Amino acid sequence: MFFSRGNTAIPAIFLLLGILSSTGVEFTGAQSVGVCYGGNGNNLPTKQAVVDLYKSNRIMKIRLYYPDGGALQALKGSNIEVILGVPNDQLQSLTNAGAATNWVNKYVKAYTPGVKFKYIAVGNEVHPGDAAAGSVLPALQNIQNAISSANLQGQIKVSTAIDTTLLGKSYPPRDGVFSNGATPYIKPIVNFLAKNGAPLLANVYPYFAYVNNQQSIGLDYALFTKQGKNEVGYQNLFDALLDSLYAALDKVGQSNIKVVVSESGWPSGGGAGATVQNAGTYYKNLINHAKGGTPNKPGPIETYLFAMFDENQKQGPEIERHFGLFRPDKSPKYQLNFS
Repeated sequence: MFFSRGNTAIPAIFLLLGILSSTGVEFTGAQSVGVCYGGNGNNLPTKQAVVDLYKSNRIMKIRLYYPDGGALQALKGSNIEVILGVPNDQLQSLTNAGAATNWVNKYVKAYTPGVKFKYIAVGNEVHPGDAAAGSVLPALQNIQNAISSANLQGQIKVSTAIDTTLLGKSYPPRDGVFSNGATPYIKPIVNFLAKNGAPLLANVYPYFAYVNNQQSIGLDYALFTKQGKNEVGYQNLFDALLDSLYAALDKVGQSNIKVVVSESGWPSGGGAGATVQNAGTYYKNLINHAKGGTPNKPGPIETYLFAMFDENQKQGPEIERHFGLFRPDKSPKYQLNFS
């Protein structure tokens, strides 16, 4: 999650009822929504207990940030779709084709077909100036070749996860464009994705856009609770950010690439606007909204909520430790229902 990662004003009585009735989370139907699983905590449930919690709540998509053998073992036979991450500190080594083949054999092929891999995320939020930036495309190519050699290219798409700080302009959404610094970095990557029929993974956080520009962005616009559209035809910040990314892709010649929202969340504590009420409103409204699409791209939005648990050892500002849908004891923080 990048450290400058944005709800409807639900009537107080409904908020109160939601809090009082928060005895369980029921995830049914809308299979466009999954949940990211991070393990940066010393008080979290066992891997098997985590997968059981996904299944009991009918959460059928998971994002793993690294090849966690315990989690992969627990996912066998679960039918849960998996985004498997290549950590940024491994990208350079995977510019070697043999190392990429070994990685795929060890972490993907060895668990197939028991684990339902859907995407490999080669790097997360690598920026053009980062030391790992030059390794992303060659690592993507090598992992893709290894997936194809394993005859898994029909099942698994290889991509990378970006954040919206690569945009030089994001408002109005139709004017969205990658920054001058990001364009030479992202263009060959999205060309590669298009060639292989893969989506672009993007971490989209209205929370951070709101917090960093509260004088211009209303809380209701960030929380999907705004009544009516703004002057450019948008009713919420999530759609505006996503459509600005689609506009930027169009400007680098890739208007047909699908964007999968690989992270989106709202913290329940530790910062401005970070309350249990706001976070619960955001997650509930995002789950419902993901079924319908944006003004520019109608249809379900494949979206992964960040994150399954509060992670007490996560690095960064205090808010980073308050994104969980569940507490470490597996009790739900919010009343969320997909039906």
